[in-house]
Order: sequence, then C-alpha cells, then structure tokens
Amino acid sequence: MGRGVHHELTGVLLANGLLPMLRVDDGGEWRLDISGRYRHLLGKRVRVTGKRSDFDMINVEKIDLAFP
Repeated sequence: MGRGVHHELTGVLLANGLLPMLRVDDGGEWRLDISGRYRHLLGKRVRVTGKRSDFDMINVEKIDLAFP
C-alpha cells in the first residue's frame, strides 16, 4: 500500500494525543489526519475514506458512522 493510495477503512475511532487513531477490524491501527468535527464519533465504529500520506497515516476525506 503506497502513499497516495485511496482507502476505505472501517473500525473504532480512538483518541490518541493530537491525532485520533482508527483501530481496524484486523487489528491494524491508522493515525488520522482529520480536520473538522469528529469527537462525537470517538469510541464508535466508523467508516473512513481518505488517502494514505505516511506509513500509518490517512488524510481523511470523509468519516461517518459505520453500520453493520
């Protein structure tokens, strides 16, 4: 998975210092570079759409609640 690759990920949004973290279903973790409001989604299952910008970072384009 190279930089600039578009991703759609589903997992639990967690607080992690300055940048929130997404813990995905397979156990991986991504740091999220996100602007705007997201704190109401902390601790909830979300779907994130964005592009990879670093080893473990996604530049978030969209974040929504994930439904089963």
